This record gives sequence, C-alpha cells and structure tokens, in this order.
Amino acid sequence: MSRGMWRAAPPAGVWIFVAAAAVASAFFIDFCDLVYGCGCRSLWAGGGAHCNIHKTQPPHCPWCSIGLGGWGGVYVLILLSQGAAVNRSRGFFWPWRLAFALLAFPLTGGVLAVVAGLATGYWN
Repeated sequence: MSRGMWRAAPPAGVWIFVAAAAVASAFFIDFCDLVYGCGCRSLWAGGGAHCNIHKTQPPHCPWCSIGLGGWGGVYVLILLSQGAAVNRSRGFFWPWRLAFALLAFPLTGGVLAVVAGLATGYWN
C-alpha cells in the first residue's frame, strides 16, 4: 500500500463541533417553542406545522415570522458560537470542550430569542 492512502483523522475539535451542532440542529425548533410557546414541535413530531405563525391572529413567533433567511441566520449564529466555543477551549479535555459547545446553543439562542422577541413586541 502506498503512503498516500492513509489520511490523518480530523482533529478532535471537528468531531466535538459536529456533535454539538447535531444537538443544536435536532433541538433548534424545540428551543423556539421553549422560549416563545409558539406551538413548534420536534422535527419528528410535525416541526413548525403547529406554530402560531400559521394562525391569522397575532402574536406570531418572531423566529418563524422573519422568514427562512432570518431563521437561517439565527441558526448559523448559533452554530458559529458553538464553533467558537470549541476553538476557544483548545487545551481543555474533550468533555469540557463539548460541554462549552453544547452550552453555547441555549446561551446564544436565548440572547437572540430575547432580542427578536423584544424587537417584535412578541410578549406585549
């Protein structure tokens, strides 16, 4: 076998980020409902089909009402914060790095949710 066939494994930080991003991806919509009580459900239980965005009367979920681009922007900011947590925690034992990355999801999501909720007057 030639030496070129063996490739180095990705750094541990990549796997830590992938694991944290998978959790955020699976529970992003559940977090939306936790903060806004909008009716969103887990992806495997109907997703946004029961969100109050589909009702004619307000209030409408701030994250769902900003459209796919806005919703995607919130999601990307959460993933970026997780990546930053993994990167900034180099030198820590991997369970700590994973914990920091997992914690970045509700912290960043919470800040973004409060900003969007206040900006749209959702809780008025």
